[in-house]
Amino acid sequence: MPGGESLLDQTIWVVDVVARETMLFAATGLLIGGLDDILVDLLYLRQRLFRNSIDRRRLSDIAPSPTPGRLAIFVPAWEESRVIATMLRAALRRFGHGDYRIYVGLYPNDLPTIDAVTAVAEHDPRIRMVIGSRDGPTTKADNLNRLWTAALADEARDGRRFKGIVLHDAEDLVHPRELTLFDMLIDSHEVVQLPVLPLIRAGSRLVSGHYADEFAEQHSVQLPIRTALGAGMPLAGTGCAIARDMLAAIAEERGGLPFDASSLTEDYELGLTIGDRGGRGVFARVTDPATGDLIAVRAYFPATLTAATRQKARWMLGIALAGWDRTGWRAGGEWRDHWMRMRDRRAPIAVVVLAVAYGAILAWGLRGALHLLSGQPLPDDRLATWLGMATFALLLWRLSIRCACTARCYGRREAMWAIPRFFVGNVIALIAAPRATWRYLAMLRGATPQWDKTIHDFPDEIATDDSCIA
Repeated sequence: MPGGESLLDQTIWVVDVVARETMLFAATGLLIGGLDDILVDLLYLRQRLFRNSIDRRRLSDIAPSPTPGRLAIFVPAWEESRVIATMLRAALRRFGHGDYRIYVGLYPNDLPTIDAVTAVAEHDPRIRMVIGSRDGPTTKADNLNRLWTAALADEARDGRRFKGIVLHDAEDLVHPRELTLFDMLIDSHEVVQLPVLPLIRAGSRLVSGHYADEFAEQHSVQLPIRTALGAGMPLAGTGCAIARDMLAAIAEERGGLPFDASSLTEDYELGLTIGDRGGRGVFARVTDPATGDLIAVRAYFPATLTAATRQKARWMLGIALAGWDRTGWRAGGEWRDHWMRMRDRRAPIAVVVLAVAYGAILAWGLRGALHLLSGQPLPDDRLATWLGMATFALLLWRLSIRCACTARCYGRREAMWAIPRFFVGNVIALIAAPRATWRYLAMLRGATPQWDKTIHDFPDEIATDDSCIA
C-alpha cells in the first residue's frame, strides 16, 4: 500500500486491488465453466440438426414390444398423507398399460399415510402396501429395498416375473402412455428415463419456476447428449424404468438389495452403477401422437426459498460431495464418462466462483464510484476487463439457451421469466452450499443419513394440460 497518502487514497487503492483480483478469479472460473457448457450445447445442436435420435420420436415410431410384460411401480412414502391417495387414484385412472402393480413403501410410525393408502388399496388389488419393521424416516433407498423384497416375494407366490421396475414419487402426476413406452424400450435398454416437467405455481413463479427452467435445459440438452456420448446416465429418481434382471444382478452383488441404503441420492448412483456394468441407458423424449404432448412426469417442486434450499443442499451433498466419495470414477472409463462426472461434481467450486463473482461486481461498482468522487482516473486493468466481457458474453449465451429450452416446454411467456429465475437459482445455490457442506462434515464424523424430504402437493390435473413441444 502506498505510504504518506490520505485515507481516501488508501481506501481507493485497497478497493482497486480487491476489485481486480476478485474479478480475475471469478471471470477465470466462469470462463472455464461457460466454455464447458458451450461444448455440450454445440454437441446437442449438431446432433439435433444432423442425426435422427430418440429425442425426436413419436410413440408410434417405436415398435411394440414382442414380449410385453408386467411392470412393478415403486412409490416410497414418508409423511405423504396429503398427496398419496390422490396420486394413487390418478395413476390407476390414467395408466393405459394393463399389467402392473403399484408398491407403496410405508413406515409403522406414519399412520396418516398408512390410512390414506389403505383407503385406496382396499378397493384395488393392484395397490400393494409394504409396511416396514423400522420407524421412519430411514433413507429413500432403504424404503425402495423393502419394496424390492416385496416384489420378489410376489413373483415367487404368483409364478410370474416382472419385466421392469418403475420408480415414482408420491407427488407425481403420471402420463397415461408412460408404461406402454417403458414396455417398448426396456427390451433393448437396461434403463429408461423420461423427462421431468416441474409445474409452475402461480404464487411462486420465481422459486418453483426456476426448477422448470433447470429441468427444461437438463432434460432437453444435457441428458440427451450424455446418453449419446455413452456416459453413465444418472436417474432423476422418478419417471424411470430399470430392467428387472439388471436390478437383480446389482442386488446379487450387494447382498440381495439393489439400492444402497446409506445413499442420499440413490437414483443418481444407481444410474452410474448401471453404466459401469455396461447397461444401455436411454433418455426417452417421446411424444404421444394422440395428444401431441410429451410423455413425461409432471409434479410440483418446492415453492418456498427454505424448502428449495433444503432440496438443493441434499442434491449437492449426495452428488458432488458424498457422491464423489462413493462413486469415484469409472474404472477404465473413457473420457466421455469422466467428463460428465466432472460436470456433476463441479457444483461446490461453481458456488465459490459465483459468490466471488457477486462480490467482484459490488467491488467493481464501488471502485467506479470512489474514482468518480475523487476525480482520480481508473487504472488500466485490461485483462480483468476483457475477461469480464468474455464471461458476460457467455452469460448471454447461457440465458439464451435457458430461455429457448423453457420456451420449448412452457411457452414464450415463461421463457421471459427464465431470466430473473436464473439469478434466483444462483441465490438458492449460494444458500444451499453451506448447509450441504455442514451435513457432509457431519457424515464424515459418522452421522447417519436420513431422508431430508420436503412437503408435497399434488397438482390439479386440469391445470397440467399444457404440452411440451418435442
